[in-house]
Amino acid sequence: MGLLRNRGISDDERARLAPGQHLVRDFPVLHAGSIPYRSVPEDWDLRIWGLVDRPLRWTYDELLAQDVTRVTCDIHCVTTWTKLDTVWEGVALWPLLESLGLQDGATNCVAHAEEGYTANMPLERLRAGDVMLAYRFDGRALEPEHGGPLRLLVPSLYFWKSAKWLRGLEILDHDEPGFWERLGYNNEADPWKEERYAF
Repeated sequence: MGLLRNRGISDDERARLAPGQHLVRDFPVLHAGSIPYRSVPEDWDLRIWGLVDRPLRWTYDELLAQDVTRVTCDIHCVTTWTKLDTVWEGVALWPLLESLGLQDGATNCVAHAEEGYTANMPLERLRAGDVMLAYRFDGRALEPEHGGPLRLLVPSLYFWKSAKWLRGLEILDHDEPGFWERLGYNNEADPWKEERYAF
């Protein structure tokens, strides 16, 4: 089926597909639960806490006032679709974490989103220059269907790790499996190793 789905694509595009993936031109909408809101709530905030010297809390206006980073990257969903050359804008994450003072022993991050959704990853995965707090996609404010007003963007991992409707990042000295990991998804989620499920 994957071969049929990938007819009519260039050699360059084919080379950029992780194992078991097929190319899409649209942007599929998949998420657990419902869309929590259509506009930014007045009490919206973003928090970063845990093993940092200077915990952070931003309002939405404070988030938008930060330096803007623009990233073009490929994204890979565990359900086998890949979208190439997606364009995002937001706040580069690793410089922000470093500015907060990561404490000795900090090794892991748990992303906290609306409706109790969480996603876990080692801090090492957040060092890449394409990891960001994303609030714009393709030149426009990120739509609620795709996680607006804010989602985490970690292109090196399957896209469930790029938590929609992000509200916080907790920095830990240990791993703590997230929503899908507790339900049998692979903890590492590297699309190039096809780490989809834990079994």
